[in-house]
Amino acid sequence: MTQIELEQFRRQVGSWLASNVPNAWRPALTNAEQGDFVELQKAWFTKLVEAGYATPHWPEGWPGGGRSLAEQKVIFEEVARADAPRLILYFVALYHAACTLFECGSEEQRQKYLPGILKGEIWCQGFSEPNAGSDLASLKTRAVRKGDKYIINGQKTWSTMAQYADHCLLLARTDSSGPPQAGLTYLLLDMKSPGVSVRPISQITGDDEFAEIFFDDVEVDVADRVGDEGAGWAVAQATLASERGLTLVELTQRMRYGLNILVGTLKSNGRLSDPVALADLGCLIPKVDAACALADQYLQKRINGTEQVGDASIVKLYYAQVLREFVALGVRVGGLDGQGDSGFMRGATQETGDWTLDYMNSYNWSIAGGSNEVQRNIIAERMLGMPREPKSWQLGE
Repeated sequence: MTQIELEQFRRQVGSWLASNVPNAWRPALTNAEQGDFVELQKAWFTKLVEAGYATPHWPEGWPGGGRSLAEQKVIFEEVARADAPRLILYFVALYHAACTLFECGSEEQRQKYLPGILKGEIWCQGFSEPNAGSDLASLKTRAVRKGDKYIINGQKTWSTMAQYADHCLLLARTDSSGPPQAGLTYLLLDMKSPGVSVRPISQITGDDEFAEIFFDDVEVDVADRVGDEGAGWAVAQATLASERGLTLVELTQRMRYGLNILVGTLKSNGRLSDPVALADLGCLIPKVDAACALADQYLQKRINGTEQVGDASIVKLYYAQVLREFVALGVRVGGLDGQGDSGFMRGATQETGDWTLDYMNSYNWSIAGGSNEVQRNIIAERMLGMPREPKSWQLGE
């Protein structure tokens, strides 16, 4: 697609968004019940699917699929520019589940599960555990094969929207005799199966976006295993890789949009003539621009086929740092009003203008998408060639 054609496509997407983004969704979802948020997400998802803008990253032949990375980038940029709600409820389904099935699943699994995603089925991710967060290789949830079934016992935590999920991407241990990564198996689990129980986690922000999942003798068909038994670590890497690139473009672009909210706070508090506040804003703006540029550069590398291990880690690490500075400035210029809680806004990113909550939420991005510590290790070891950090099992612990 030529640059002229891309600009025509951009205008087409922008025009559609101008007519279809839910009106006044921000105030409607401030202090809203979780159920109201879920209904708005389902309605917005249906609109995007029908327009072909929910699945541009899917392969050609699927509704909305077959778009180039450049076209996908246009869609994400315009969605951010239009200040549309984020598809938080469907993120795992659209990216983690779909991309895993396209890359590692069987044709039977794709035909079984992908049409359901397009119809609105919700997925969650069952990777992290109370003692296995960034170090997934230490997870304890067991999957024991009995005939054509796996019997699952264990616990997962920090699973986004698991209380509403129809299916779960589950990483479980089938072998403990060798290196930890070698004993993991990847399964597709029906969340309505007997023995599955979900407990939402109430956060300090007032949200219950995450949940714990408990498995008590839950049965999963062997046919719902993705890849070979014991190959779950490699499949999980494909899952985690699916959230890179376009997601980073969207988040950085939304942060750029959030500058308008920050300037609005300065205006409302009479701080537009405050030299200190303006100096801080002047320092922040180029950092936001740099985050956007890094995300664009990373995506261009993917388009060109020159992406290197660690490129995504640089973008994610810098985004988390700039986001913290962004919302911290919001707290500082918000004055006494900025210290209060005006209500959690569902479906938004961290730059909502409720700066105290935004600041607390910004700490999520020290962990989400891979903890900052893990990203630094990837950059140090895989890009800079520094010695690898020893694992506990290598030390005999």
